[in-house]
Formats: sequence, structure tokens, C-alpha cells
Amino acid sequence: MSQPELQDDHFCFACGDRNPDGLRLHIEYPAPGRSRMEFVPPKKFQGWQDVLHGGIIATILDEAFAHALGGAARAAGQAAVTAEMTLRFKKPVRIGERVIIEGRVVGEKGRIVECESVMRDESGRELASATGKLIRIKPSQLQ
Repeated sequence: MSQPELQDDHFCFACGDRNPDGLRLHIEYPAPGRSRMEFVPPKKFQGWQDVLHGGIIATILDEAFAHALGGAARAAGQAAVTAEMTLRFKKPVRIGERVIIEGRVVGEKGRIVECESVMRDESGRELASATGKLIRIKPSQLQ
């Protein structure tokens, strides 16, 4: 079975600007191997009352991985997908309160890239974090 081609149609649930139901995250690239974003969770992504759903937190932390690696790599015609992810939820993420998310590449070995990401409140208190491994996809699979 062949692997599907990966194409960006700007409809990604996390960062796609064409997806009206998505998170519409705006990602910045402060340095190679790093990503940064700010997000104010709206009520439609709530789990328990006034608390951001854990699955949405996981999605955002995963997106921080992908963009930490993908900012520079994507411009060079490369991409990667998450193969493994470990999460730690430390404090509730409140609906309506701005959070800052940062992702960074930790190391690489062959096609495997190790990354980490963290979500903090505006005072710098850590709310959630993740570590993970991404696998590089061949440029021919991006067509």
C-alpha cells in the first residue's frame, strides 16, 4: 500500500486559515527549530466548564512540534508527521485566557526528529507540555 500524498490546502484544523471550525492558530518562527504562538481559547473548545478540552491542548502542542521543525524544512520542500507523543497536563487551561505555546526541536537521528512543546499562561506558569518524535516525509510525498 502506498502512502498518501501530503498536500496543504490551508484547511488544517489547527493552523488552516480556510477552516471556519478550526483553531486558526497563527504561528511565528523566532529562530530555526522553534515555533511560537498565542491563543485565547473560545468556549466552543471547552471540556469541563470554563476549561479547554484536553484533546485541543494536545492538538496545539502537537502543532507546535510540527511547526518548530516545519518552519524551515517546509520552505525546503520537506515535512514531517508526528509518530509518538507524550503529554503532561499540569494546570487547567481556562477558556478566554491567553496562553503562549512554544515548540522546539531537541535532536535528530536520521528521519526521526525529537521535539518538545510547552503551553504557559501569561504569567509564565506552565499549564501543559509534550515531548514527541516526528518522522520526516520524503519531498516526493508533498506533491
